[in-house]
Amino acid sequence: MDIIPLFDRYVGIDYSGAETPTSSLKGLRVYIADRALKPSEVPPPAGNGRYWSRCGIAEWLAELFAEDIPTLVGIDHGFSFPLRYFERYGLSLDWAAFLDDFQRHWPTDENIYVDFVRDGVCGNGAARAGETTWRRITEIRARGAKSVFHFDVPGSVAKSTHSGLPWLRYLRLRGGGYVHFWPFDGWSVPTGRSAVAEVYPALWHRSFPQEERDGHQHDAYSITAWLRRADSDGSLPGYFNFQMEERDRSAAEIEGWILGVV
Repeated sequence: MDIIPLFDRYVGIDYSGAETPTSSLKGLRVYIADRALKPSEVPPPAGNGRYWSRCGIAEWLAELFAEDIPTLVGIDHGFSFPLRYFERYGLSLDWAAFLDDFQRHWPTDENIYVDFVRDGVCGNGAARAGETTWRRITEIRARGAKSVFHFDVPGSVAKSTHSGLPWLRYLRLRGGGYVHFWPFDGWSVPTGRSAVAEVYPALWHRSFPQEERDGHQHDAYSITAWLRRADSDGSLPGYFNFQMEERDRSAAEIEGWILGVV
């Protein structure tokens, strides 16, 4: 039986929470592929600096989704927080409402550093802080993935997560309901729909030769290559919608899940 891929394009993004949303950052790398072409690096638009900015990536993705070509995007930062965060602050178990609430307290899509909010210079991060011991179920299952609240340690995703969440909100608002944010919008992606998923390149970067790429480039390349391969060999639906205990599934619909962790 012929395998019919779900998507026509694949994008992998190695993320960075450094500096401001408009800063040109070496740690922000973007690769793209399609069914026929292997991953290649995407440079930022001319005149926007040598490297991508977080704002630039969000705007580029919004334009990509508007083309109405089914595209799967993997981004390397946390998409939500552990249930204990929702419990502490009495938040409704609704991901879109969480994004709104987070952006009000951590307005890191504005011209500020994440550390400005951490230090109380702006925003109100103290009213929406978490504990380094809090981990999502998917982080525990991934083995090695750190808590989204564990700042200032090697391999930390806390800063990239706290800087990236408002841009997920931006994309959700710009997407007009035509972009599927997995698994919050459902465990299976409707045919013909673009999708955005949280990824953890450490799962895959040893599966592909690094060649001449630096670490950031290779992480973005590996994300893209794995997404493309999983779609072409028919295994991707099994990673989207896999067997798990109902209690864990219900939690993951709020906490999010790392694609590829089963």
